Formats: sequence, C-alpha cells, structure tokens
Amino acid sequence: MTIENRIRVLAGTLVLVSLALGRWHHPAWHLLTAFVGLNLLQSAFTHFCPAEMILKRLDRGRQPAA
Repeated sequence: MTIENRIRVLAGTLVLVSLALGRWHHPAWHLLTAFVGLNLLQSAFTHFCPAEMILKRLDRGRQPAA
C-alpha cells in the first residue's frame, strides 16, 4: 500500500470515528473532523502533510521482510 493510500485510510477512519463519537458521546468530537478536513485542504496547496511525515518515520523503523 502506498503512503498516499495509507493517508487516505487514516483520514477516512479519523473522520468516521469522530463523527460517531460526536453523535453518541459529545458534539465536540466534530472538531476532529474539521481538523482532518483543514489538514487535507492545506496539504493540497502546500504539499506539507504531518501524517505523511509520521507514517514515513514509522516505516523507517520496520525491518524489510526476508
């Protein structure tokens, strides 16, 4: 799976989880949805994505499969 696909999976999961938590726990969880959306929007224009940096660092720690 490419890094772009993993970012989409992460963003989609965070949006769905925050919407569910906002519905059944507390509406303030919808702020996480707004944050994810704003981050996706700014990364489209600036090409800077914190999630990409974090995922790349996590990949660096993995050992290649033999």
